[in-house]
Amino acid sequence: MTTDFEHARFNMIEQQIRPWGVLDDKVLGVMGRLPRERFVPDAYQGLAYADIEIPIGEGPTQRMLPPKIVGRLLQALEIQSTDRVYEIGTGTGYITACLAELGEAVHSVEIDTILADQARERLISEGTPGRIEIRALDAFGIKQTPSSSGVTETRDISAMSDTAPFGAIAVTGSIPTHTPLTLLREQLTDGGRLFAFVGQAPIMEAVLITRLGGERYRQESLFETCVPALDNAPQPEAFVF
Repeated sequence: MTTDFEHARFNMIEQQIRPWGVLDDKVLGVMGRLPRERFVPDAYQGLAYADIEIPIGEGPTQRMLPPKIVGRLLQALEIQSTDRVYEIGTGTGYITACLAELGEAVHSVEIDTILADQARERLISEGTPGRIEIRALDAFGIKQTPSSSGVTETRDISAMSDTAPFGAIAVTGSIPTHTPLTLLREQLTDGGRLFAFVGQAPIMEAVLITRLGGERYRQESLFETCVPALDNAPQPEAFVF
């Protein structure tokens, strides 16, 4: 017997994801199998398959991406079964689970300790803990470096450098500028892909960066959108008159 959630999952694929240009059979298969309702807060389970952002935490930017955006992200990354994936922004763990189904392993970071713990518990209950590592930390933390004039503070994006390089990197929230991507892309393997949302509301774009080999990269603009910002993402320098 087909359950209400199974019916809603089928409709999500046919009415939201396919019409938005997601035609990759592997992606459709994963999203058609995974019980998204188990990754949604209890109060919003009835909206698990709706074409909306779903609140997942206390902060205004803590939202679950709509299914069609997730589908486009997964399709763009073209994840292979041998790829090790780096995810920035674990959230509820839904995208993490999708990435794990497609790739070899997922290394994910989440700035919110509570969300990280909850995602870890959900993923264990789904039976995929061996291929997933979640760290509760800031992917764009401040690094202090001694200098002749005192201490210099810079953004540090080396949170997962001990597990790099990666075949794919997924940045699941928006960042206001392209600057962090020039450093993140260095953690890709040759042929690796980096997906990110760049810009500030109401104008953002989804971009894909592919490492062609060595220091050669290709960047593509995929589509316009507007998604919640990552907490503590590097901000552009303020213009001074």
